[in-house]
Amino acid sequence: MTRQSVFAPPHRALTLGVILSVSTVAFESLGVATVLPDVARQLDGLGSYGWGLSALMLANIVGTVLAGRAADRSGVRRPLATGLLVFAAGCVLAGTAGGWPVFLLGRFVQGLGVGAIMAIAYTVISLAYPEHLRARMFALLSSAWTVPSLIGPVLAGTLTEHTTWRAVFLLVPPLVAIAARLTLPALPAPATAAGQGPAGRDRGPLLAAGALTLGTALFLQALLLRNVPALVLLALAGLALAVPALRRVTPEGTLTLRRGIGAGVAVRGLLCAVYFGSEAFLPLGLQEVRGLGATLAGLGLAAGAVTWVAGSALQARRDSAVPGARGRGTALGFAVLLAGVALIALALASDAVPAQLAIAGWAIGGLGMGMAFNASTTDTLEQTPAARQGEVSSALQLAQTLATAVVAGLGGAAVAAAGDGVDGTRAALLATFAFTGLLAALGILLAGRLRARG
Repeated sequence: MTRQSVFAPPHRALTLGVILSVSTVAFESLGVATVLPDVARQLDGLGSYGWGLSALMLANIVGTVLAGRAADRSGVRRPLATGLLVFAAGCVLAGTAGGWPVFLLGRFVQGLGVGAIMAIAYTVISLAYPEHLRARMFALLSSAWTVPSLIGPVLAGTLTEHTTWRAVFLLVPPLVAIAARLTLPALPAPATAAGQGPAGRDRGPLLAAGALTLGTALFLQALLLRNVPALVLLALAGLALAVPALRRVTPEGTLTLRRGIGAGVAVRGLLCAVYFGSEAFLPLGLQEVRGLGATLAGLGLAAGAVTWVAGSALQARRDSAVPGARGRGTALGFAVLLAGVALIALALASDAVPAQLAIAGWAIGGLGMGMAFNASTTDTLEQTPAARQGEVSSALQLAQTLATAVVAGLGGAAVAAAGDGVDGTRAALLATFAFTGLLAALGILLAGRLRARG
């Protein structure tokens, strides 16, 4: 029936626009992960490689909070339009950068836009679609990452090898313009979208997000210092800002790993630290240590994306057949993910091992990630009261973003400390994968705390 289709005339433009917006973010995200080693090499940025990802992730936190508050005040049209414009501007700035600092500024600007786009995309579905179409749109929004996951890394690698890495960024603004043209005219009127009443004056969440972002940035920058007293002082200052702010923006019990929701948010952080933290350095290892081209390095990221979907489907079937299996599914997923990280480390540790083993390893890692991500997220949200669904969903997303930024920064600091040369890079990457492996082992132990007693 027509009323059951999100592609019926009343919704078609908005559906296509939202999907294109999210797909463009996904393509840029996975494409940049593939070409970042080339960018850092050409712009003399290997000494602060981790900031290529951390800058975007930290800005994402601020963009998400700003857009959400703006949507509550005046509707979704203005924050989405601003997010799309800022994202496109960040891509242009990064794609035309003549040096690493300007490139990082572009990445930060991109992150502000990405945070706004992703936050508003979910809000738009709740506001603009009737209840019987929302589940279908949420599923389509998830699938909007699938095609970019398959073709984005390989396409980005091919463009880099045959043209320039700048093309990966400069292809984005035209896609953003098309998405804006489809989406913005079809959005609900501000009066409908902002029907929650007058805007509140509580700036607590925004201030906490700002403190968390600034504190984390100071901590990560401290790790790049060579003066030990300055490193310690700046790191402590960053932690003093970030930890209280993190406590405020996450559910009670998150930092103490309390059974139930708190442990669920912590598990999301661990999962993403292992998966995305490892993924951030896989292309660097394949290109700088094993000498593969950007296209083959991108194939490794695509392999993990494909098996993530397979692992999620596998866990969904297992969940239906075996009630109460989510904790065990999460632990098993962490174990499979750990095996994938170990294979990557093995492929980088010895030139006698085929480099393609790392790609196979990441395919295994993606399978584990899909299983654990599905099981832990479902279990956490199932225990969340209806009145707290927004709060907990936001905390899960924040844990994902923050954990990715921190591990990328730590790994980047290890690469910087190792200095130039293949042997130094190899040692730094092995230390990074050893760290993410330890986090995966911790996740196996923590999975048993997902379900609250009672």
